[in-house]
Amino acid sequence: MSAVGETHRPPGWLTHLATRARTVPAGWISQLLPPEGGGRRASAVLMLFGPAPDDPCRTSLVLTQRADTLRNHAGQVSFPGGAREEGDPDLVATALREAEEEIGLDPSGVDVLATFPLLHLAVSDYDVQPVLGWWRRPTPVHARDLAEVSRVIHARVDDLVDPAHRFRVRHPRGYIGPAFEVDGALVWGFTGMLLDRTLHLAGIDRPWDPAVVRDLPV
Repeated sequence: MSAVGETHRPPGWLTHLATRARTVPAGWISQLLPPEGGGRRASAVLMLFGPAPDDPCRTSLVLTQRADTLRNHAGQVSFPGGAREEGDPDLVATALREAEEEIGLDPSGVDVLATFPLLHLAVSDYDVQPVLGWWRRPTPVHARDLAEVSRVIHARVDDLVDPAHRFRVRHPRGYIGPAFEVDGALVWGFTGMLLDRTLHLAGIDRPWDPAVVRDLPV
């Protein structure tokens, strides 16, 4: 197990991803782009990769599972993040602040490697800035407010790229998109789409069968 406060270097594929993230067209990631004049509110998510807590030689991704009692996106798995507030100097600061509030992340231990193009979340009419980070100096994190976040998931990248954990989901309203099953949780929707594109952009995804489609549990 990694010692608290120990400093780690990012894997080569992550630095490669950071370089590509700065130049990739937004339309390559998603067809949902901010409307002219912007959405209802600006927001950011933190895509935080770091050494796996139980094996620092492997890399994991920090995800959160939302509380089942929330009005919107209840029980869904997402990246830490949220809406920009007046005191945030930019959307990178928004992503780090939200992660600190949601899971107790110490921002001083995170290296921000890049930002992806601004995307759009139609359900909330939010513009979303994905922020790519490396957890250089991990410290313990947990769900700080159980009314908002039910748990923190350290998803191993090895599991995320495993074809056995990959498929597509079908929403009752007709949406079909990439999904992952990790640590007993279903990752789909905006998070699944962004993760799918990220792993491909990093050059570490493995062939999987998109013909496997599962109906979304309701």
